Amino acid sequence: MLAVYSFGAVGAVAVAAALAGQVMGGSTWMSAIAYAGFAVFLAGFCYRVVRWAAAPVPFRIPTTCGQQKSLPWIKSAGLENPSTAGGVLGRMALEILLFRSLFRNSQARLSQGRTIFTEQKYLWLAALAFHWSLLVILIRHLRLLVEPAPAVLLLLERADGFFQLGAPPLYLSDVVFACALAYLLLRRFQDPMVRYISQFSDYFALLVFAGIAASGLLMRYVTRVDVVAVKQFALGVAAFHPARTVALGSVFAVHLALISVLAAYFPFSKLMHMGGVFLSPTRNLANNNRAQRHINPWNYPVKTHSYAEWEEEFRDKLKGANLPLEADHATRASAD
Repeated sequence: MLAVYSFGAVGAVAVAAALAGQVMGGSTWMSAIAYAGFAVFLAGFCYRVVRWAAAPVPFRIPTTCGQQKSLPWIKSAGLENPSTAGGVLGRMALEILLFRSLFRNSQARLSQGRTIFTEQKYLWLAALAFHWSLLVILIRHLRLLVEPAPAVLLLLERADGFFQLGAPPLYLSDVVFACALAYLLLRRFQDPMVRYISQFSDYFALLVFAGIAASGLLMRYVTRVDVVAVKQFALGVAAFHPARTVALGSVFAVHLALISVLAAYFPFSKLMHMGGVFLSPTRNLANNNRAQRHINPWNYPVKTHSYAEWEEEFRDKLKGANLPLEADHATRASAD
């Protein structure tokens, strides 16, 4: 039912945007929702990052699965358990660019009374393909916001469409993104364990991505939206002088509305792991606890009570119970 509710919410946004595109036609309201989505995204993203950055982290608490650096003759794991800034940089780079922790992810299942651990390499591959293809698509779309388009963007576009299948050419990033997204959606529906822990937000984000991808592919390969008009609209929005007479059509209205909804939803969802991975203390801290003592800077000053003071305070009672006193033992030892 959560998937049905999510599909209904995404469908409602798409239908409303399509009707608005048919009735209002112009691009004024499209500019308004684009500005609203970007404003919420920017404010929410900054708010979450500032809150994370302000959270106190007095101790080094990195998650590790390798030997910590200690004695010179004990080999340490420089990436698994980094003790230097360089090791942390390498670990973070592998995590951000290649999803290293997800690559080593395993799933535990009970089978005939036994616990079986299975690898999740398909999930890692789908996640890697999803994120990298999405990055290529986003970079490729930057050509709509600048005029003239930089040579590097044109080169990326030619490399992405080097297959030259059909007219216009089929982009490899579109195919990879659609396949990876389909796998992630089917995994949510087919795997009972994943379906059990899935929430409305999990389905909603994937279905919004699916709606954006479907409307984008529809505009490029079926309805053939006017690219010049789209670029004119994008340049106007980017320059804060949106054109009011551009006719863009219902499919583009759906595409833009879903992008704006995703942008506004982004800072308040699990998608914020994009920014959170850089600020995670379990990832971005060097494990040098054996080499350096880390003291909580805001510890409340507590008066300590040493054992010698405690023994002196209860000397009579300890002697009455015939318990040995360390002070007396030390005095006799010094006398001998």
